[in-house]
Amino acid sequence: MAKIKITVLKRMFNPDLSKEYALPGNVPCEHFSEGQEFFVRGLAKPEGFCDWAWDDIHKSVMTLFFGGDFSCWMKKGNTIVVCCTDGIRPVVFGLERIDG
Repeated sequence: MAKIKITVLKRMFNPDLSKEYALPGNVPCEHFSEGQEFFVRGLAKPEGFCDWAWDDIHKSVMTLFFGGDFSCWMKKGNTIVVCCTDGIRPVVFGLERIDG
């Protein structure tokens, strides 16, 4: 059975958008750290993973889990780079299917 490795690649922050739209005190997402890894087995959300981010990336996790391929635009078809939809403090994730 395949498993999916999720790696936190980058945490970003848009201070201009934060200043205009958000309440004071916003900082880059504190839920994740760059380089942090999670493993998905059986399509269950990994323990400690942000619910909001999981909802955003789940369709790509499912695609990889069921053998989907992103070779149309990724160097390796068993990988994809995705992000959560927080426009002020998005987090970028690397997903990789590990067969076996």
